[in-house]
Amino acid sequence: MNYQPNAEDLQAILRTLKRAHRAAAPADAALRQDRLLRAAKLIRENHTAISAAISADFGNRSVYQSMLADMATTVKMLEDSAAQVAQWMKPEAVESPGPGMQAWIEQQPLGVVGIISPWNFPINLAFGPLAGVFAAGNTAMLKPSELTPKTSELLAELIAGYFDPLELTVILGDAGVGAAFSALPFDHLVFTGSTSVGRHVMRAAAENLVPVTLELGGKSPVVVAEGFDLRTAVERTFTIKTFNAGQICLSPDYLMVAEAQQDQLVMFSKQFIADSFPSLMSNPEYTSIINERHFERLLGLLADAEQKGATLINLAPAGEPAFERDARKIAPHLLLDVTDEMAIMQEEIFGPLLPVKTYRSAGEAIDYINANPRPLAAYYFGNDADRQQQFMRQTTSGGLVINDVMTHASIDTLPFGGVGASGMGAYHGIHGFRRFTHAKPVVVQSEDGASNLRLRAPYADKAQALHAFFNG
Repeated sequence: MNYQPNAEDLQAILRTLKRAHRAAAPADAALRQDRLLRAAKLIRENHTAISAAISADFGNRSVYQSMLADMATTVKMLEDSAAQVAQWMKPEAVESPGPGMQAWIEQQPLGVVGIISPWNFPINLAFGPLAGVFAAGNTAMLKPSELTPKTSELLAELIAGYFDPLELTVILGDAGVGAAFSALPFDHLVFTGSTSVGRHVMRAAAENLVPVTLELGGKSPVVVAEGFDLRTAVERTFTIKTFNAGQICLSPDYLMVAEAQQDQLVMFSKQFIADSFPSLMSNPEYTSIINERHFERLLGLLADAEQKGATLINLAPAGEPAFERDARKIAPHLLLDVTDEMAIMQEEIFGPLLPVKTYRSAGEAIDYINANPRPLAAYYFGNDADRQQQFMRQTTSGGLVINDVMTHASIDTLPFGGVGASGMGAYHGIHGFRRFTHAKPVVVQSEDGASNLRLRAPYADKAQALHAFFNG
């Protein structure tokens, strides 16, 4: 990655895309479908090379994980949007406001959308937003993460072969380029990443009054109700906590159980890891931490928690170390006796470490969640319908999954996004189409202009009817 565009270069690229978008007729259904299907075709035809590039960037990334979560899910999202976009883009009829008048809602493309995608799912979180952006008739500029350089460079090369740069162009560069990118006057900007960087992105976008979609993660809780089968809860939680080594915005960030269940929790966790990963450090199915900085950050979280009184439970199979620097792998850990003063309870973990808090009542667990910033997702394990409803009504999160973890993210008919500190705006399926579309109201006045006449002076002859309206 030698050439790094400066702010003037980026401005020029965006001006060119905007001019082209204005000059072209609004994209019809056929063109939108074509763009969506070309994006899906790009992934289908190059999935092997993409998997290899992602794994090289991570040091080791499970090929199955890349194929499933990064590519198969994304292809389905793109192809489903292509199948439905002709219906989505139809004008929405509304009731006529008066005799001889017409009114409807026109689904108008926004223009050029900027997408800043992260490193943890570099295909899904780049092309997932594009499913909505293209369906809505927009064009786009994509800034993939500099932390996955091989994948980002491959994406730039592939996209140039499948798309005209006036449809979709890729901007490569470091964090400085990303900052300049976020300051561009897009018609909409999508950012997926940390809350701290999200603040900077939103501040930069505000200078140009650019609307933003922010997916920021946060600390997603798991609450296991008393009476629910703890083994099932552990298995479903650690299925996601070990997927991509926990480097997922929706990964559980802490788990809450009744005090009496803590010993069983440890036992079931050890059994699950042993059954799922007979080895970790040499196992290609167990993903590495993305880079040395994040690896050391996670070890720092463990050290800080232990120094402040936490009990660390290494879940690695017998005889394996807690971590290995050369492979940049860290075994799954439980952290017991955690307190809010520990760094691991203050920041998003993004790794295979799971703090455990105990509660004495269901209300105590809800109060704890509500005392903290709103998470991207919340996970509740419990079969009592009234308790499920209580948890749903009394907590606020981007999404809620009952008796599982992260399931909602792959259901394209559901909106995906955060709330409060975990983000704003949602996409996926029709929700993405709506997010990147301007719902433009259109009114055609009647020939006699009756509704306009009530606004025209003099008003004396109209006042009696208005008084009658207020006085019944």
